[in-house]
Amino acid sequence: MADTSTQSIQVHAPLSRVAAVICDFPRYPEWAEAIKLAEVAEEYDDGYAAQVRFRIDAAVLVDEYTLEYAYADDLSRIEWHLVEPSKTQKSQTGSYDLVETGGVTTVTYTLAVDLAMGMLGMFRRKAEKMIMDTALKELKRRVESMPA
Repeated sequence: MADTSTQSIQVHAPLSRVAAVICDFPRYPEWAEAIKLAEVAEEYDDGYAAQVRFRIDAAVLVDEYTLEYAYADDLSRIEWHLVEPSKTQKSQTGSYDLVETGGVTTVTYTLAVDLAMGMLGMFRRKAEKMIMDTALKELKRRVESMPA
């Protein structure tokens, strides 16, 4: 059973710019250090990615997996789940919830991963916190470094 973790960060940019970076999967390797490949495998009719194949190398975790995505009409919520178990994951579900107030977007990242190998709870929580902290900080840095 996967435990759910949630963290938030404020990004000094409008929701539309934050969502655009999140949805631009092929560019993830440019700014997300652990992601070595992000390849859109299927698209919806509107051009948004339906399924994305990832290859990650986060030192302690090396894996390849495919996520299936769903989007709120206004892109205020982007959610995903693991299509099939991978080498290290039995399941993964997650979401980004975006709320804009006065040109600042609060990004709330929720993630639940059920690993294929056992890991002590204390180490698991520390690893999840590190992964989420890094992901949010890298997203913030990418979005805020883009021209307005």
